[in-house]
Amino acid sequence: MIYNVSNKDLLKRCKELQFKRQHIEPAPLPTIIDEKEEYEVKEVQKYRKQDKEMQYLVHWKGYGDKHD
Repeated sequence: MIYNVSNKDLLKRCKELQFKRQHIEPAPLPTIIDEKEEYEVKEVQKYRKQDKEMQYLVHWKGYGDKHD
């Protein structure tokens, strides 16, 4: 069984960031349409045909490159 309780002795105080570039903006929340998460595409970077399907590499609006 898993409990959502933590031992306070294991917690550490949060450190302030030393440099501005260490701050990461949180990704935007998706829009909910018909009870499904929807994300906005900023740019289609690549595409290819795999078997009989098209595959796309997209850059999502509001997200960094690591989310492509």
